[in-house]
Amino acid sequence: MRKTVHSKAHAAFCRVITAARQNAKMTQTELAAALRKPQSFVAKIETGERRVDVIEFLTIAAAIGQDAVKLLSQLKRELRDQALRSK
Repeated sequence: MRKTVHSKAHAAFCRVITAARQNAKMTQTELAAALRKPQSFVAKIETGERRVDVIEFLTIAAAIGQDAVKLLSQLKRELRDQALRSK
């Protein structure tokens, strides 16, 4: 499988992460502070410029007070819906 930040699946991941942060009523700056990273770190994740590894994903989920498994389930649903729309 080819890795790219320019895939539809990666865009779906970015939407899920962004929505989770917004639902937690956190700004990018607040999340970045919780992660001890610059705001640009969060912005690059949300805009798809930067990929996130599993450990970073777990840390982000915890920082926004979300269950990582639930976020992955949301992503799975989004990817399924995306596949259905493209048929």
